[in-house]
Amino acid sequence: MYTAEVPRGPKGHFIVGSLPEISRDVLTFFTESARKYGDIFRFSFGPFPAIMINHPDLIAEVLVTQQPNFVKSSVYRRGLRFLGNGLLNSEGQFWQRQRRLVQPAFHLERIAAYADVMVSYTNELLEQWQNGEVRDLYQDMMSLTEKIVSKTLFGFDIRNEVSGVQRALDAVMDFNNQLSNQYLLPSWVPTPSNLRYERATQQLNVIVYKIINERRESGKDIGDLLSLLLRVRDEDNGTGMTDRQVRDEVITLLSAGHETTANAMTWTWFLLSQHPQVQAKLHSELKTVLSKRTPTFADIRSLSYTEKVVMEAMRLYPPVWGISRVSLQDCVLGGYNIKAGTTVFISQWVMHRDSRFFENPNVFDPDRWANNFQKKLPTFAYFPFGGGSRICIGKSFAMMEAILLLATIARSWSLTLQPDHPVVLQPSLTLRPKYGLKMQLIKI
Repeated sequence: MYTAEVPRGPKGHFIVGSLPEISRDVLTFFTESARKYGDIFRFSFGPFPAIMINHPDLIAEVLVTQQPNFVKSSVYRRGLRFLGNGLLNSEGQFWQRQRRLVQPAFHLERIAAYADVMVSYTNELLEQWQNGEVRDLYQDMMSLTEKIVSKTLFGFDIRNEVSGVQRALDAVMDFNNQLSNQYLLPSWVPTPSNLRYERATQQLNVIVYKIINERRESGKDIGDLLSLLLRVRDEDNGTGMTDRQVRDEVITLLSAGHETTANAMTWTWFLLSQHPQVQAKLHSELKTVLSKRTPTFADIRSLSYTEKVVMEAMRLYPPVWGISRVSLQDCVLGGYNIKAGTTVFISQWVMHRDSRFFENPNVFDPDRWANNFQKKLPTFAYFPFGGGSRICIGKSFAMMEAILLLATIARSWSLTLQPDHPVVLQPSLTLRPKYGLKMQLIKI
C-alpha cells in the first residue's frame, strides 16, 4: 500500500534545485535534511530529480531487494570515467564476469600472504621519521597505501611513480569535489577542471600501460592479480583481456585500494590525537600483545581493541561518505512512487551518526563495538564498505591493512595534531582532509 505523493524535501532554487546548498556543504545539507524530513526526502540537482533514503530497511531495498532496478548513473560514471569499465563502473554480466575473475586475489589465504608486505613497507616509512618532527600524515598514508596495493596486487614497486600517480588522483578528486562538474557541464567542454582531469587520466595511462607492456613482454606469471588478468581466457571464445580491459581493472583497484584505506588511517590518527584516553588504551593493548616486535597476520585476532579503533574511526569518518544509484524503472520506496531516472542517494556519513542506532553518535568511543555490537545493528546502519552484491571486494584486505598499519605505527609512536592546523572535510568521491593533516611525531 502506497501513496502517489512524492516525499517532502527542501524546495530548492529555480532551475538549479539544491545544487548551491550541496556545493557549499553537502554533509550539512544531507544531515540537516534527514533530520528535518525523515527517512526519505526529495531534492534535485538542477533538472535531475533525486531522493535520499536514511533508514537501513530502505537502503536494503535499493542495494539488495530491488538491486537489479538500481544502477550506477551516467553522471556517477562521468566523474569516474578515468576508471574506464572497471569493477566500480561496469554493470550486468560483464561486471559479474570481472568480479569472479578478480575475487581470488582477495581470498583469505591470499591476503594473509600480503601481511608481511604491509608491515615491511610501514617500517620503511617509520625509518624516515624523526622524533619531534612535524609531517603531513595524510600524504604519508597516501604514499604508503599506494605502495602496498601496487606491490601486493600487481607485483610492481611504484616508489618512483608515487608522486605522479598521486598528482593525477588529486586532479580527479578535485574535479569530483565540485558537483557542477558532474551534473551541469559535459566532459567535452574544455573547462580548466575537465582539461586537468583529462591530463590526469593520460598520466595514469602512461604509468599503467608501461607496467602492462613490461609484464606481457616478460611473459612471467608471478601469481599476482596482474598475472591473472593477463592470462585469463574467455570461456566462450578463448580470447584474453585486451590491454584496455586490464588497464581499467588495474587503475580501479590501484585507486580504490589505496585511497580509502589512506583516508581511514588519516582520520584514525586525527581522532586518536583528540582522545588521549583512547590512544593510551590502544598503546596498552599493543604493548601487551606485541611487546617490542612488529605485528604479523597471526596477531590480528588478538588486536581486538585496535580493530575497534579502526571501526569507530570509519563510523565517524567513513572513507566513502555516500553512494548513489539511479532507478531504471518506476518503483516504490518507503511508501512513495519513485519514477524511472530518479537518482537515489545513500550516505554512510548520515547513517553512521544516527542516534536511533548509535548512542551519543558524535562521540568517538571504540568500546561501543564490544560484545558483538555490530551484529545487533541493522545491516545498513553501519556499512563503510557498502553492501549487497557490490560490497567492496577488498573489504578484508582493507581491514587487515588498517589494523596492521595502526599497530605497527602506534606501538612506537604517538601523534599530536598541530594546534594551528585547519582540519577541513573535503567530501569528494572519498572523505579527504582538504589541507592534509599536520602532526608532530613523538617516539614512545
